[in-house]
Amino acid sequence: MKLIAHDYQKYCSRFIENNKISAILLECGLGKSSITLMAIKNLLFDYFLSHKILIIAPLRVCINTWPTEVTKWEDFKDLKVSLCVGKEQERIEGLKRKADIYIINRENVEWLVKNFEREFDFDTVVIDELSSFKSHKSNRFKYLYKVRSRVNRIIGLTGTPSSNGLADLFAEYKILDGGLRLGMYITQFRNNFFMPDKRNGNIIYSYKIKDGGEDAIYERIKDITISMKTTDYLKMPELVKNNLLVELSNDDKKRYKEFKKEMVLKLKDDEITAKTAATLSNKLLQMANGSVYDDDKVSHHIHDVKLDELENVIEMMNGKPILVAYWFNEDLKRIKERFPNAREIKTNEDINDWNNKKISIGLIQPQSAGHGLNLQDGGSNIVWFSLTWNLELYEQLNARLYRQGQKSDSVVIHHIVCKGTIDEQVINALENKKSVQDDLLNAVKANLKD
Repeated sequence: MKLIAHDYQKYCSRFIENNKISAILLECGLGKSSITLMAIKNLLFDYFLSHKILIIAPLRVCINTWPTEVTKWEDFKDLKVSLCVGKEQERIEGLKRKADIYIINRENVEWLVKNFEREFDFDTVVIDELSSFKSHKSNRFKYLYKVRSRVNRIIGLTGTPSSNGLADLFAEYKILDGGLRLGMYITQFRNNFFMPDKRNGNIIYSYKIKDGGEDAIYERIKDITISMKTTDYLKMPELVKNNLLVELSNDDKKRYKEFKKEMVLKLKDDEITAKTAATLSNKLLQMANGSVYDDDKVSHHIHDVKLDELENVIEMMNGKPILVAYWFNEDLKRIKERFPNAREIKTNEDINDWNNKKISIGLIQPQSAGHGLNLQDGGSNIVWFSLTWNLELYEQLNARLYRQGQKSDSVVIHHIVCKGTIDEQVINALENKKSVQDDLLNAVKANLKD
């Protein structure tokens, strides 16, 4: 099949070709893989500026997306691809094969550099999901940075560059330009663009952007960055977000408030403690969903109001497929007990059956299925049974349905929100984080008329 590239895709491809460092911030569905392959092909065979390419991506994207894009389009038939995933011997064999493009999952970057640092001769590196390098303390960042100076051209791809705020950009851009634009050190970055927020004496727990800090960051990175929103360039279905409010009984409200205040909840003869704010957050989310784990990882039932609401949604769908996002294993167990015909979407067979409408209730965990899945043929409704603080996973999962090729006129994102609980804070936080990211994307948005 011949690839008929959109104008914006040609524009992005030329940008990659013309810049040794490029950050391509494309929302899901805009075809970042095809855009990058267009540029790689030209760099390899027309301009002779690239000779050996390494693509680093999430495991599922390594296996499904990149090889599929190469074989799908006639334009890329001359590209030789070697997949370097799986067991160690399989990875080694993949690296030994003669190819133009080598693909490895991000979890094995440390292994690659540790074992083949002296032989590391990739002149071009593509980081698919640049946001997965947002921590400068992570091993994948540290080991890739060790060999960054050997790389002549680097391409960062993501649709969610600042899912937790602009602080994410420090590591992402340092891996691209070595710290040239936003600073070599995190303290330098913070001093230039941020100020202390929450603190206890000399201990600073969080930072907030200075007045003018956002604009200063955008100005520093704009020469190597372009961004595009799906709705600007593709005809997309209407996106509808629907909050379904449920309410706890008076007794459960009391238990919830007591637990939040005291960080201790007694269920029967068991005492559950939350030692940190993060742990407490998870415990409260579990309570809002209907069950909570104790310190021995034993689950205790609290309520079924979310299950009841999910049942109402399923009945309203009248057989129309829905995708249900869950977070905790106990949520999965309880959903499957209530709806025996519900099926997890984990394997390629599950994905195919979903897209062929053989699954009416698909269950999906955002951490394991956020990136690289095309699920738009199977339905147009997502129900978030469990909410998450993680904007990146939230948006990536929604984009499995809200993307190019969706045949429905609308995609509906339902959130089951338990009133008076942490669920309401999560929804607000996702919206607040979204505004930060939108500001970033708008500030460096590509102008196709340039």
